[in-house]
Amino acid sequence: MKIVVLDGYVLNPGDISFAGFEEIGELTVYDRSEPEVVVERIGDAEIIMTNKTVIDKEVISSCPNLKYIGVNATGYNVVDVKAASKAGIVVTNVPEYGTDAVAQFTFALMLELCNKVGMHSRSVADGDWTRIKDFSYNLAPLIDVKGKTLGIIGYGSIGSRVAELALAFGMNVIVNSRMKKELINCPYSDRTISYADRDTVFRNADIISLHCPLFDTTENMINKESISLMKDGAMLINTARGGLVVEQDLADALNSGKLAGAALDVVSTEPMAKDNPLLNARNVIITPHIAWASKEARTRLVGIAVDNLTAFLNGTPQNVVN
Repeated sequence: MKIVVLDGYVLNPGDISFAGFEEIGELTVYDRSEPEVVVERIGDAEIIMTNKTVIDKEVISSCPNLKYIGVNATGYNVVDVKAASKAGIVVTNVPEYGTDAVAQFTFALMLELCNKVGMHSRSVADGDWTRIKDFSYNLAPLIDVKGKTLGIIGYGSIGSRVAELALAFGMNVIVNSRMKKELINCPYSDRTISYADRDTVFRNADIISLHCPLFDTTENMINKESISLMKDGAMLINTARGGLVVEQDLADALNSGKLAGAALDVVSTEPMAKDNPLLNARNVIITPHIAWASKEARTRLVGIAVDNLTAFLNGTPQNVVN
């Protein structure tokens, strides 16, 4: 049985193992696959794995041996699931492997916005502390998160974990979600979480963190109009999807001072375009879509992907999305 991994490098640059797949069949791993070589690389394989390589209806129709598409991610919009279903191909994804990793990274971004550790570390490395007369200095105001209101848009596994961490930091939490859930029973605080419509979250939050999928109802939700509702000096964190944000509107809000800062792990086009307006915006932190990518999270991802394939071969498929 042939198994083809079309874009394995980002998931496994060499520090984790694909041995679980090797035990199942004849494994071929490509670091990345451009669109023009996808069909050729799939060949007569029955099983393929993809992360961001697009598997559209043309690819599916050109590969009649395909029986299984494993998406090595939670989002599966890279696969035409309708075409796969019509062709009798099972498509699976890997949910919730990175909940703790993304929640931790969200707080890393939040604390960097508030404490500016990187800014001050670079200043010391540049010799500023050796030239100053005082024992202490700061380059920008430092902000306590305790007592601040965190607005969370999206309350799935990641959003709810971020809320729990926020309570531990002594923050107030307001949430907007498609489905209202029970309040978190947090052992670190007697604070509760309140639910509100999206505009109310925008109006009341000191920091807004996005954890929702990219749907028609959420695409471009951070725009000139929604930003106008936000507090002057509010901050935005996005570890969800770049398409949630109108990037020019966010850049304008940062450059004007309407928003005090933004921290983004995702942008609308990845790799990032050279003309992205956020590249030259004020008070913005941008990381290259790595919130999901701790070694522990990637190891969990591969383990679940192997389990998905094993379950499929045993006739009991799991995490099926079509």
